[in-house]
Amino acid sequence: MPDDARIKPQRALISVSDKTGLVELGQGLARHGIEILSTGGSAAALAKAGVAVTEVSAHTGFPEMMDGRVKTLHPLIHGGILARRDLTEHVAAMGVHRIAPIDIVVVNLYPFEATVARGAPFDECVENIDIGGPAMIRSAAKNHDFVAVVTDPADYAALLDELAAGGTTLALRRRLAAAAYARTGSYDAAIAGWFNDQLGETAPRYLALGGTLAQTLRYGENPHQRAAFYVGGPRRPGVATATQHQGKELSYNNLNDTDAAYELVAEFAEPAVAIIKHANPCGVATAATLGDAYTRALKADPVSAYGGIVALNRTLDAKTATLIAELFAEVVIAPAIDAAAHDVLRAKKNLRVLSTGGLPDPSQPGLTMKSLAGGYLVQSRDVGRIGANQVKTVTKRAPSPAELADLLLAFTIVKHAKSNAIVLVKDGMTVGIGSGQTSRVDAARQAVLKASEMARDAGEPGSRAKGAVLASDAFFPFPDGLQVALEAGVTAAIQPGGSLRDAEVIAAADAAGAAMVFTGMRHFRH
Repeated sequence: MPDDARIKPQRALISVSDKTGLVELGQGLARHGIEILSTGGSAAALAKAGVAVTEVSAHTGFPEMMDGRVKTLHPLIHGGILARRDLTEHVAAMGVHRIAPIDIVVVNLYPFEATVARGAPFDECVENIDIGGPAMIRSAAKNHDFVAVVTDPADYAALLDELAAGGTTLALRRRLAAAAYARTGSYDAAIAGWFNDQLGETAPRYLALGGTLAQTLRYGENPHQRAAFYVGGPRRPGVATATQHQGKELSYNNLNDTDAAYELVAEFAEPAVAIIKHANPCGVATAATLGDAYTRALKADPVSAYGGIVALNRTLDAKTATLIAELFAEVVIAPAIDAAAHDVLRAKKNLRVLSTGGLPDPSQPGLTMKSLAGGYLVQSRDVGRIGANQVKTVTKRAPSPAELADLLLAFTIVKHAKSNAIVLVKDGMTVGIGSGQTSRVDAARQAVLKASEMARDAGEPGSRAKGAVLASDAFFPFPDGLQVALEAGVTAAIQPGGSLRDAEVIAAADAAGAAMVFTGMRHFRH
């Protein structure tokens, strides 16, 4: 059948949970002389609008039963959808069994994802698993040579346009069929994922992934790469659910970096600001006020902050917004933004400003995924957190309370830096970060170099590393990496421990009079 060959439909079946555009669709079908079969609320809404409609139960002669669980699962429905009009035996069977053809199927599914997202109890979630809807959708999509299947109100206009031109084309029916299978696949993935969460299953035999297109992106990491942004999985405050108040469309890199920034800043109970560049922290600080936290985070590395992402864990106020407006930033994201802050940032027309309505829970379990050639790597999200009572002092000197506070802050930040990573912190702010290095000693050198360069650029004497503390995302295999930091003036270190040469590393700290604590927890991030 040619792609532009048209079929003039005689009969449509409509059964939708989302009634957006339903009446207009029904009126459009009626104008083209198409008989409408429908169920429950859809039939009632059409009838109320004056659209002639036949209840499915009247069409089949079989009543809805079991609280609506059984209504469209009937041969007169699926026979009408699945019958091939070009096969004499199919047409003969339709005649013998009085099966009327159904040429258009308009179905969208019970709101399972929305039910789960609002935290509904188990039984209610189960009741919102649609059975008849996916069955009709898949039947119609399989028989797309003759049947048009519509699963999204966004496609109603295209259907009505083709009807106005004389009937549906094979090209449209194939496109709608592809969208239909993607929708049922995504729906089943959401159900499977929810069931696995209920069971605590982290490695199911079959992995089902699904999402809904949120944005077609101009390009990916580089201009020659195509890209799109999909939302799906458990609802979590962040860039995927944020409201964008101003600025240009978010790019692939903006989305990736903003997610990294917001996940980092959500780790802290006190006011905190993180500035991210290329998914790595370049400045992070906590303080008594949001404005002070921002000032300190920027001071940590103002050079790298240029063109970065600014994430805040408190409502953005006008004072802090005024400070941010002095920087060229790509994105600002916060749980909320007050009216005065909006007024300040509005002058920065290209600045993307996002609010999320909340912070992600750093302890909430979930999965992360990375694609490989021919497969996927899936792991649980790194929700590991270390408190003051979970560290073990391994040196002769224990850290002071102030050092311990900075050590815990540094270890939280290093969790969000690409490995190998070293983070230097002093008085609640980063003073040097070394990330993404192929050796731990190189990461230490980079962090110390940053601390020295930033002090020089700010006109400060010496290096910011002097009196700072160090966090390492993994153990020191040799004392050399720690030695680099100790020679620069670092006074305390936090690391997982577990190296064959732990004793040598501890001895190096003791020789310098430094304190060191072990966490027993590693934070690789690749």
